[in-house]
Amino acid sequence: MGMTMTQKILAAHAGLPEVSAGQLIEADLDLVLGNDITSPVAIHEMDKMKADGVFDKDKIALVLDHFVPNKDIKSAQHCKCVREFACKHEITNYFDVGEMGIEHALLPEKGLTVAGDVIIGADSHTCTYGALGAFSTGVGSTDMAAGMATGKAWFKVPAAIRFHLTGKPAKWIGGKDIILHIIGKIGVDGALYKSMEFTGDGISYLTMDDRFTIANMAIEAGGKNGIFPVDALAEQYMKEHGNRPYVIYEADEDAVYDEEYTIDLGALKPTVAFPHLPENTRTIDEAGDLKIDQVVIGSCTNGRMDDLRIAASILKGRKVAKGMRVIIIPATQQIYLTAMEEGLLKIFVEAGAIVSTPTCGPCLGGYMGILAEHERCVSTTNRNFVGRMGHVESEIYLAGPAVAAASAVTGKLSGPDELD
Repeated sequence: MGMTMTQKILAAHAGLPEVSAGQLIEADLDLVLGNDITSPVAIHEMDKMKADGVFDKDKIALVLDHFVPNKDIKSAQHCKCVREFACKHEITNYFDVGEMGIEHALLPEKGLTVAGDVIIGADSHTCTYGALGAFSTGVGSTDMAAGMATGKAWFKVPAAIRFHLTGKPAKWIGGKDIILHIIGKIGVDGALYKSMEFTGDGISYLTMDDRFTIANMAIEAGGKNGIFPVDALAEQYMKEHGNRPYVIYEADEDAVYDEEYTIDLGALKPTVAFPHLPENTRTIDEAGDLKIDQVVIGSCTNGRMDDLRIAASILKGRKVAKGMRVIIIPATQQIYLTAMEEGLLKIFVEAGAIVSTPTCGPCLGGYMGILAEHERCVSTTNRNFVGRMGHVESEIYLAGPAVAAASAVTGKLSGPDELD
């Protein structure tokens, strides 16, 4: 029986000739990731394990990004814990203020994630790296602790769903619209503990930033991971951002998929997830007349250069609506610098937006944009659960950067074509 991309990667890392869905395996890890919220828990668990040290100081990444720069004493204590651990164990890939960025944008940028890797991270959106043909998935802090100590993790091999992407997307359609359309189609548990494998000629029209966005939100459909085939664009990205060797795995022709879907990218419209689940999707022409109080453009989902360029193309020469709060968060220091060099930050500030240092901040209701009662926010983040960004009676509308920027200008939920 043939294997999927994910199954081939897991088999290789388990030292097995083949694996099948449902099989329990122990696999070697190429990278273990933690942040300032999840790492302290893992560190304390390692203390309980009385582990002598980490399995490989080069294969652990610790990124301070959720509450950084620290917003209060508790977040400062968390970061101090991680900082001391990184120093004690001489962790090579430790990223603090001045070097940090949102973890799932930073690690690919630094060349730490490549095709064929097995990566775990104590953050649910670790599935982002599937855009490069890696198996990457989120785990709990206890699994992170075991991974840091042993370099291994247990997995149940996931079954798979194939999404065949065809056609060329229209002008304003990006990765966020595609993944929201898919989640709206299959639901937030439609891929529960399954590998979401993307194929088809439509992939050639997607930038790497589009692919990162799609893989990032596989977890919002319940997926164990999302993964793309490795093409020339992915190889170019990996070569430009690092020098680690990589291995390309391809699904067998007779690989087994539980379900298969064909998505015509040319037929998609700008898509928004209404409160309070990512599956509650509508196209922008179904949105109605909804006044918005705040717009956030950033996060591990949509804080990359493509996203900022799209937002700037809409905001250039325009002003945000009176009373509107617009927060733009470049995902890494390098993205911030590039945006500054391209003049994007000037466009944002002149339009009436603010630009933040890289941080997860408002996405998880941390800081830099908490919502009050009955306030509405259009956000390029990945979750719109009750109370996710603040008050339990606030509302979050998930969208791509084009819809977010257009809504900032009109003061209501809007598509970019409404500005013409």
